[in-house]
Amino acid sequence: MEKLTLITSISINAPQAEVWKGLTDPEIVKQYFFGTTVNSDWKPGSSITFSGEWEGKAYQDKGTIKEIEPGKYVKYTYWSSMSGTEDKPENYADVSYSLDENDGVTTLILTQDNIKDEASRKHSEENWQMVLGGLKKILEK
Repeated sequence: MEKLTLITSISINAPQAEVWKGLTDPEIVKQYFFGTTVNSDWKPGSSITFSGEWEGKAYQDKGTIKEIEPGKYVKYTYWSSMSGTEDKPENYADVSYSLDENDGVTTLILTQDNIKDEASRKHSEENWQMVLGGLKKILEK
């Protein structure tokens, strides 16, 4: 069965460098990403973890930084401990953030692959739009 890919975007009235910081600074991420703590040194081949508590249950999602152009682009593998899938390569998705600034407005394009069906794709898009909307709110204060 073919897996689906999600591509969604948001425009943020803030410089690209601020949006990048919002995506990579653990203190900022925690404010809009459901209280998640992100941990990575943001270098190719390095690990990335997302940990916290959801509905009273602790989680630690993880992946590896595949590509990075600091301030502009990052692509990492991602597996969720709450996905109900085994921690093995075929259950990881690739997630990327791509930034492009034009006249002080930054467009953030998020891509996520390896989505099993349309209902999951729709659910992911709603979650990402909520998360990215939270980032936008913080940065546009």
